Amino acid sequence: MSAVHVIVPEWIDDPARPSGGNLYGRRVCDGLAALGWTVREHLVHPAALARTVEQIPDGAVVLVDGLLASPAPGALVPHARRLRLVVLMHMPLGGDREREVLDAAAAVITTSVWTRRRLGALRADVHVAEPGVDPAGLARGTAHGGELLCVAAVTPLKGHDVLLEALAPLGDLDWRCSCVGSLDRDRAFADAVRRRAGRVRFTGARTGAALAAAYAAADLLVLPSRAETYGMVVTEALARGVPVIASDVGGVPEALGRGDDGSHPGLLVRPDDPAALGRALRHWLEDPRRRRRLRRAAGRRRLTLPTWSHTTTHVAAALEAAR
Repeated sequence: MSAVHVIVPEWIDDPARPSGGNLYGRRVCDGLAALGWTVREHLVHPAALARTVEQIPDGAVVLVDGLLASPAPGALVPHARRLRLVVLMHMPLGGDREREVLDAAAAVITTSVWTRRRLGALRADVHVAEPGVDPAGLARGTAHGGELLCVAAVTPLKGHDVLLEALAPLGDLDWRCSCVGSLDRDRAFADAVRRRAGRVRFTGARTGAALAAAYAAADLLVLPSRAETYGMVVTEALARGVPVIASDVGGVPEALGRGDDGSHPGLLVRPDDPAALGRALRHWLEDPRRRRRLRRAAGRRRLTLPTWSHTTTHVAAALEAAR
């Protein structure tokens, strides 16, 4: 029977800190167990990484979350000969420390082709296991299309300031916008954007049924990020047939994808460009035919989305290759 030690951040299951990386790690652990792997989970604070790795027996396959691995060559590289280290890279940080870790790893897994290309200068044998998504019911949508949703922690990287600036000139139109995501990651930034919120509502983090209800009530997902390695919220929306307007960054085009008929289920705009985002939102709100077309395309894309079983199969193949 195959066995793997999985080292993930200690907050992976904390409902107050929801993130795509946490969800990915949890689903991979559960999925590997469902495939028959013996999964030994280590929920670790970064300061305890070295001690955790030292206690793992020789010859073990060890999957390490990149958030812990990238800044910590001192904890991992000395054990690269006795362990089969596999690094799961969500968001490459760059720099010499990360390079040391990746050079020492037996295998590297990324969550998008974009990330694999970015790491291509470091090593060619990078596996891709794109995030899956759970099936969900179709969102009903509204006739006017004005229920806008942004799901992201409120930080500069996610571009809520860009969203507010884009929406400011659209006061003549009928819309409401809910921003669902943690307000605690960068409190100064969150406080600043909330003071400018106007008609935009900031709900804080939501998980489970509350998050599902937010998606179900939405007409359009808006993701104005300045950087994304994939954008799991994009596929979460598409799983419900909700179209997307998002920044053209990183792996977002992969997540948006196409329907089985080649149709595009959303629009991509230049990052950090409120005017471009505002134009795309105005076109969506003012043009019923465009809304119908994008909704049909989102419904088609819904049929081609990867599952978590697909994700886990690819992770398992990478682990087997590292043995």
